[in-house]
Amino acid sequence: MKYPGEVLTKSKKGKIEVRSLADRGRFVRYGYLDPESGKKSGKIKLVLFGEKEEEFFIIPVKDGRNLMLPVEFKGRRKIWDESKGEETDL
Repeated sequence: MKYPGEVLTKSKKGKIEVRSLADRGRFVRYGYLDPESGKKSGKIKLVLFGEKEEEFFIIPVKDGRNLMLPVEFKGRRKIWDESKGEETDL
C-alpha cells in the first residue's frame, strides 16, 4: 500500500514504518502531594480519555527515562488544582 511521505518514519534499526493513529481524545496528568507538607511525591498518573478510558502510572527510572505501567481505570474522581487552590473534576 502507498502512504504519503509525511506519515513515514525510520526506526532505530533503519526499517521504514507508518505512523498510524491509534486513538484521539483528551488527557489528564496529575501527581501526588503529601497532605501535611504539600511536597510532591514524584508519582505521576496519566489518564487518557478517547474511545475508551485508560490509566497509567508514570515512574521515573535512574537513566532519566520513564516507565509507564497500565492500571485499571478507577472512574471519575476529583483532583486538586494547585493553580486555582480548589478541587476539580478529573
